[in-house]
Amino acid sequence: MASISLEDVEYAAELARLDLQPAEKEALVDQLGRILQYIGKLNELDTEGVEPTSHVLTIQNVFRKDRADEPMDRDDALRLAPDASGAFFQAPKVIE
Repeated sequence: MASISLEDVEYAAELARLDLQPAEKEALVDQLGRILQYIGKLNELDTEGVEPTSHVLTIQNVFRKDRADEPMDRDDALRLAPDASGAFFQAPKVIE
């Protein structure tokens, strides 16, 4: 497993636009190195016969069935509107 160098941390910090202090960089070299070492243990697992997955659980949509209802009467809808002008909903101007 490849190790993390100070240059790797500085490069990643530059990409992320992070201004790290020298002590923080040294700490990250150690921490990221230990993380990679731990992840490297996954290569020791026997995965023969294990099907690759992107999710642990089966994903399914939980949408309700579409149904056609009677439309709301225009006058009732306009009565519920915060502001109406004649037979139309009125909204504040958003483009100048």
